[in-house]
Amino acid sequence: MEIMIIDDLTSKNGHLMIGGIDSVDLAKKYGTPLYVFDIDQIRSQIKEFKSAFEKANLKYQISYASKAFAVKAIYQVMKQENVHIDVVSGGELYTALQAGFPSDKISFHGNNKSYDELVMAVQNHVGVIMLDNFHEIELLSNILKNEKQQIKVMLRLTPGISAHTHRYDQTGQTDSKFGFDVESGQADKAMKLVLEDSNMNLLGIHAHIGSQIFGTQGFVMLAQKMVEIAKRFQEKFNYWPEVINLGGGFGISYNENDDPITANEFISQIATELKQQCDQVPEIWIEPGRSIVGPAGYTLYTIGSRKDIPNLASYVSVDGGMGDNIRPALYQAKYEAVVANKMDRKNIETAHIAGKYCESGDILIDQQQLPETQPGDILAVLDTGAYGYSMAMNYNRNPRPAVVFVEKGQSKLVVKRETYQDLTSLDLDY
Repeated sequence: MEIMIIDDLTSKNGHLMIGGIDSVDLAKKYGTPLYVFDIDQIRSQIKEFKSAFEKANLKYQISYASKAFAVKAIYQVMKQENVHIDVVSGGELYTALQAGFPSDKISFHGNNKSYDELVMAVQNHVGVIMLDNFHEIELLSNILKNEKQQIKVMLRLTPGISAHTHRYDQTGQTDSKFGFDVESGQADKAMKLVLEDSNMNLLGIHAHIGSQIFGTQGFVMLAQKMVEIAKRFQEKFNYWPEVINLGGGFGISYNENDDPITANEFISQIATELKQQCDQVPEIWIEPGRSIVGPAGYTLYTIGSRKDIPNLASYVSVDGGMGDNIRPALYQAKYEAVVANKMDRKNIETAHIAGKYCESGDILIDQQQLPETQPGDILAVLDTGAYGYSMAMNYNRNPRPAVVFVEKGQSKLVVKRETYQDLTSLDLDY
């Protein structure tokens, strides 16, 4: 661990500070590319969600959507903060269990959970399985009989609400691979099957309308729709949900054009709507992922080559790229960056930030204002805590970066950098 006392964004020598530590020192100590997480910022965001719920006087659970970033260390932070988590694969479930995260606070999502994954969930007594389709109901029913177990479940519904977001991030509309469609009657059929299964304890209903959502309107509409569905289930099946899970999707500010809602704005409006719609408000669950870890993450790179083209923006290349952040190539996601060792210098140009991967589309930032740069400068891309490491890959046989947590002036390596030996560790001779 290393300790520094400066806690400002920029140090006296013009360097970017992260969690009280000079980012240039982090790059020197751990190498680049490097994922860095400010853990104080993560804890603060969780506290903001909790405070908003308590202010709204709602029973609640915060369930960290760990697909955004899933390693042992982050699950241990979530355990310390006494929140739930949701996982979407056997690998995420295994990682959480290895981290010592309590299984009764785990929700298991996914549209095509395998038999083995469901057995793993049942045998480890996960808190709740989010049922997504009829095949899964049948699989789980058979497993519970064989294992002589009972388990809590929730029905994932597609309520017909489409979020204003990238089309790949929309999940609540009728035409979706996720959940039981409400309009066609699938949800009613699923409800009947689950209520008739004595080994399944139906905890409630769930919906998720998308990701990177900035307005409150979609969430208010979702709350209205979920209460409407709950009332219909009460009339038809004499069932009132203990829990309504409104999913996640709260947007963050990746650049100056993004204007995210605050936790208090979202939760206060939802609370008002729920209290108007029903006398007995169920416990409300939300599943923030990106909004918890995204703004707390930084990716540090070392600047290398440069290509200058007359009358066009230059290309400034770094030692990472689409292998450690696929989102710009996949979603056309927009980020901002700073030169970490020149925070006190004026910007003099606009350049393309290019990755090192053998793809013309490997551009991390299309138009980035920069001061004068030289090879060896450290570039920090901001707000990369979500879907960076979790979507990282070994394209071009490049090792994945290390991950470092910083908190209160201390740094700790939580994921080692992959080596060339790691890349071939599963390969077999022919």
